[in-house]
Amino acid sequence: MPPESSAEASPQLAAWRDFCRSLEGLGERILEDDFPNQPRDQVEGIAHLATQVSGWLGWAIPHGDPTAPFFQRTNDLFTQWGGPNQDNAYRCARIDPKRRYRVRGRMHSCEHFAITLRVGFMFMKEWGTKGVISSVDRGIQPGSDFEILLGGDGTNPDFFPIPEGVTTLHVREYYLDWEAAEPAHFTIECLDDLPTPPPKTGEALAEEIDFARELVECSMLNWNEYLREHRANGIDNTFSTRTTYAKGLSDARYAFLIWDLEPDEMLLIETDVPRARYWNLQLANLGWFEALDWIHRITSINQKQAFVGSDGRARFVIAHEDPGVPNWLDTAQHRNGLCTYRWFWPESDPTPTTRVVQRGELRRLLPSDTPVVDEAARREDVRRRKRHLGWRFRT
Repeated sequence: MPPESSAEASPQLAAWRDFCRSLEGLGERILEDDFPNQPRDQVEGIAHLATQVSGWLGWAIPHGDPTAPFFQRTNDLFTQWGGPNQDNAYRCARIDPKRRYRVRGRMHSCEHFAITLRVGFMFMKEWGTKGVISSVDRGIQPGSDFEILLGGDGTNPDFFPIPEGVTTLHVREYYLDWEAAEPAHFTIECLDDLPTPPPKTGEALAEEIDFARELVECSMLNWNEYLREHRANGIDNTFSTRTTYAKGLSDARYAFLIWDLEPDEMLLIETDVPRARYWNLQLANLGWFEALDWIHRITSINQKQAFVGSDGRARFVIAHEDPGVPNWLDTAQHRNGLCTYRWFWPESDPTPTTRVVQRGELRRLLPSDTPVVDEAARREDVRRRKRHLGWRFRT
């Protein structure tokens, strides 16, 4: 083994060694009993750890300069954390309250978006939403161009103020029709005339590596604990009471349910339809808080995809096998997991009820006018959704 050189004692290499040791420890940690630890869970866990490394290194190092921001795709098909909404595309950029920015783009098939000005992310020690810009409030329609100015000293009314402490501009794009069509385009630029920065130092890179290590650790550990607390405070197969987050999107409402089903069991959810600009139901796994496979299966349904009965109520079925009825949410062969009911910008709150049923008794519990969904129709629905995802997440 060669003797230690000056390069091996550099701050960036020391930080990188700590990062790699941390990853080894996390790989062992997620095999412990407080994480999902069946063989399939362990495969998902190591894969999840790998994607967390990819996503958070990208955020901490190449996207760390608020004077030259670029959007990073986050919480997409392959770098998930915190139960991302399948109807959204997410992107983030680093910003500084002392600077001025311009966000421009074209909506194309995006139905609306919400920009939040954030302090960090939800699982971090410091986080919160300090400002919201909605395309609906600004009259920005699908297909239209848009320009949003942010920052400044408050003297120019054309600029949306950036509150003190904000570090991140976070975009949620909403796609409800899931059509194979051009998604929204977004760009961001800093408008301040700044000198070319000096080359990055080893100390600065070490700080970024340490920040990425902190983000990976927090994401892997805190979301698991978050889901464990939800389960401990609730009853399996029953929705919790309505939840809001004081530090999150102020118009967001949630109800959570942990399902736990034997192979021949299904969970029937019946609900009135909320009067809200947007709502959906979606499944996620425990431990890693990733949306269940939404490329090959139907694991989310929104208001434009849902079948609503002639009585004005919607019924959803969480099941391991296709029950041949509308609004099936596929467990992707997970015995248990999280179902999230979202309704945003609401005028009313729904009152969902649940019951565990056997496969053979489902049909008699549904209204007589509930249609049959055959295997061919289900396959075509999956193909249609997959074509949309190819467009939404194209490079």
